[in-house]
Amino acid sequence: MLKLVRVICICLMTLPAICQAASKYEVATIMAVEPHQATGDGATHDVSYEVSVKVGGTIYVTLYTPPLGADTVKYAAGRELLVLVGEKTITYNDILGQSQDVPILRRKPARQTKQPK
Repeated sequence: MLKLVRVICICLMTLPAICQAASKYEVATIMAVEPHQATGDGATHDVSYEVSVKVGGTIYVTLYTPPLGADTVKYAAGRELLVLVGEKTITYNDILGQSQDVPILRRKPARQTKQPK
C-alpha cells in the first residue's frame, strides 16, 4: 500500500511539468532604431524608440522606452537577442535577466534577398 501511495505522489508531482506549454523563444536581429515621434500633446518627456526586429520571415516594429533615459539602444542595430513573440507584444530578457515586454506597433514580411552564386 505504501508503494502505491509513493507511485501516485510521484505521478502527481510530475504532472505540472508535462502539462505546461513550452514557450518558444526565437533568435531576433535588431534591424533599425529610430526615434519615435510622439503624437498629441503628451506631458511626458520620455524618449521612445521604434525598434525594428527581424524574427524569422517577419519584421516587427516595436516601441521601446529605455529605463532612466539611457540611449544605448541607438547603437543596437545588428545585435541579436532571444525574443518571445506574442499577439500584441514581444518579450525579451534585459541584461539583468528580467523579462520585459514591448508593444508591437506594426509587422511586415521581410524581403527575401537572393544569395549570389
